[in-house]
Amino acid sequence: MQVDVQQIKDRVAEQADLIDRLKGEMRKTIVGQEEMISRLLVGILSGGHILLEGVPGLAKTLAINTLAQALSVRFQRIQFTPDLLPADLIGTMIYVPSDGSFTTRKGPIFANLILADEINRAPSKVQSALLEAMQEQQVTIGNDTYPLEQPFLVLATQNPIEQEGTYPLPEAQVDRFMLKVKITYPDIAEERKVLDIAIDETARAVQPVLQPQDIFDMQGVVRMIYVDEQVRDYILAVVQATRQPASCHLAELAPLIEFGASPRATIFLGLGARALAFLQGRGYVTPQDVKDIAYDVLRHRVLLTYEAEAEQKTSEDVISEILSAVPVP
Repeated sequence: MQVDVQQIKDRVAEQADLIDRLKGEMRKTIVGQEEMISRLLVGILSGGHILLEGVPGLAKTLAINTLAQALSVRFQRIQFTPDLLPADLIGTMIYVPSDGSFTTRKGPIFANLILADEINRAPSKVQSALLEAMQEQQVTIGNDTYPLEQPFLVLATQNPIEQEGTYPLPEAQVDRFMLKVKITYPDIAEERKVLDIAIDETARAVQPVLQPQDIFDMQGVVRMIYVDEQVRDYILAVVQATRQPASCHLAELAPLIEFGASPRATIFLGLGARALAFLQGRGYVTPQDVKDIAYDVLRHRVLLTYEAEAEQKTSEDVISEILSAVPVP
């Protein structure tokens, strides 16, 4: 099949102004954190859910709130707490005494952009209700099933430093998230800008710049971006190496990996690489796009053994060795 990459690039260029305006609105309140902004945009462009992990105060919630303000979509913030119930999330049937009937009251999950704040503070029943909605794009209340509004995107945050009073997400459920993004501290220059904005109160109001149709249009262009057969084989080789390290001459990693990445990783590597190519104004995917998104796609899907923990190896260490060993086309 003949692919006109230049035509795809032209379509990408048509959307560049909207992306620049969206980034500009987010930078009104977010200083630095370019990787976090990039990954949030990858989620929007790919329709994939994102888990943000970082210590308190790194603007995780602020970034999601800012993104919601810059998009003309329905937004709901849900603060996850230990006493939250599934009905508080998806809704429930309400009894009407006047006529003895039941009516459906929909929960906050019926929005386009969901902020699941501190998702690991809610018990497993609530987490399962959210993750089922993420996967199935629908909710069942009583005997009726309701489709969720599109676009539908869940952006969840969790704090990695507190274990008391938390319910860590099971690995199988974390797999529903397209990306797991680790947020780090800003450098001193960026933190100085944060300080100046806070002290001088110079933060500007965020204006909505994208309509839902704009999002659908961009997602359509992203799906057009060309992925060469060799790049597809490269994606498969990277994922296969997490399951069988010996396939790329890394037999020494085998005792460190308990479970490799799932087939969702293969799909999301391709989608994420396409979104990165779109953000960089290209009509085709390069192996470097795959490498750039690989850590966010794989870090929560490569499960390590106790031996790896004893050697103080992280999933990022394993991914780094795999990316170094798998031949790049």
